[in-house]
Amino acid sequence: MNLVRITLAVLGATAALVASACGGNASVPSDSIAVVDGTEISKEELDQLLEQAKKGSEASKQEFPKAGTPEYQSLQTQYVAYLVQRQEFRQAAEDLGIEISAKDVAEAEEELIKSRFDGNEKEYEKALKEQGLTPEVYRSTLETSVLAQKLFEEITKDTKASDQDVLAYYTQNQSQYGTPESRDVRHILIAEKGANGQVDFEKSKAKADQIYAELEGGAGFAGLAKANSEDPGSKDSGGKLTISRGETVPEFEKTSFELDQGELSKPVKTQYGYHVIEAVSPVRPAKTTPLDQVKASIRTTLLQQKRNEVMSAWVEDLRKDYEGKVSYAAGYEPPEIPEAPTETQ
Repeated sequence: MNLVRITLAVLGATAALVASACGGNASVPSDSIAVVDGTEISKEELDQLLEQAKKGSEASKQEFPKAGTPEYQSLQTQYVAYLVQRQEFRQAAEDLGIEISAKDVAEAEEELIKSRFDGNEKEYEKALKEQGLTPEVYRSTLETSVLAQKLFEEITKDTKASDQDVLAYYTQNQSQYGTPESRDVRHILIAEKGANGQVDFEKSKAKADQIYAELEGGAGFAGLAKANSEDPGSKDSGGKLTISRGETVPEFEKTSFELDQGELSKPVKTQYGYHVIEAVSPVRPAKTTPLDQVKASIRTTLLQQKRNEVMSAWVEDLRKDYEGKVSYAAGYEPPEIPEAPTETQ
């Protein structure tokens, strides 16, 4: 488990910030990589992240890109974007009156140990040590995680999923809340091969007719299935299958659902060969789960989707707000995104 890489996922929407235009006329001090609306981001912060990432790669026996390579530059760009976004989030949180306490971070650490390490603190510390980290250093990442969560909660606190939204989702996704007709059958697939290795339908039909005659004469279905069926998924269970509408090839499905319970079909041709089918159970009718039984889960799903959309829009607005307010030191600027061609180009 690479805990170092969690840093890039903590805030999310990193790509959007990589694409943000650098601007501003503020000079960047020599020991900094960027200035975000007056606040400096030091080279030391970036170096620490890169060093942690390197140790994490070594711990997982993966090659870390060499400085100067495109791969290294790409990684550096991601971390610069992360640090810039983190600072923008911090400033936004301050404007919203959001504060992060030591208790908040301690609770996040406790939850991490519980969820990822089954409550084993020594395993947590071991994982950190393998990646060149200490709990003290890693708590800065947890602080960022708590910050992002508190921002999310504040920005999306008024988001709702109405009854109309729930009903619309339920109506548009009926297939998720129903089960088609089904029944239990058993079958014997005869697929005699010809000289070319393909199914010889003429030979298969002759053998299937013979099997059908034996069954009509009182032979045991399960025994004949185990001895003759070419269906590996059912032969060992005596040919038993539970099928639902839409799951099998049309010829097999049509016959299976038309048979009376206990009735045996004459050989049925499909692309796989010839099948002798017996209906074992009655047809179980299709069912639809009532809205009342799934309303709560649908509302939870919709609410999360809507909250994510609200947060994404807020992050995009924040990005636009910071255009012209972020200055980068030479060599640390995000790559330029080419403009989309117009119709006259």
